[in-house]
Amino acid sequence: QLQLVESGGGLVQPGGSLRLSCTASGVSFNYYAIGWFRQAPGKEREGVSCISSRGGSTNYADSVKGRFTISRDNAKKTVWLQMNSLKPEDTATYYCAADWEGHCHFASYAYSRWGQGTQVTVSS
Repeated sequence: QLQLVESGGGLVQPGGSLRLSCTASGVSFNYYAIGWFRQAPGKEREGVSCISSRGGSTNYADSVKGRFTISRDNAKKTVWLQMNSLKPEDTATYYCAADWEGHCHFASYAYSRWGQGTQVTVSS
């Protein structure tokens, strides 16, 4: 089975950048669409970005368009989320998730595999 591990979170000042990584172990990574979700305390989980299994399709939440970029390297079994111009409202725990033979979407219930999350804090 596919297992996911996120890394790259941390504390950054407003306007700064972070790059999150989602690294998979297991087989058939190239058949999974990958989504990034985030959840702040007291708020519902929301979709941030997603990428299709071969990387041909991506999508972003309106709140991060133009600031975040998702990419993947199937040979390295890794998906990255480059986050620029970070704002305090980006503070949350970020999770990556995998959807078998899925397309890029933000329906979290359809993602069968989840990582443990990485904390991103944007504060001066």
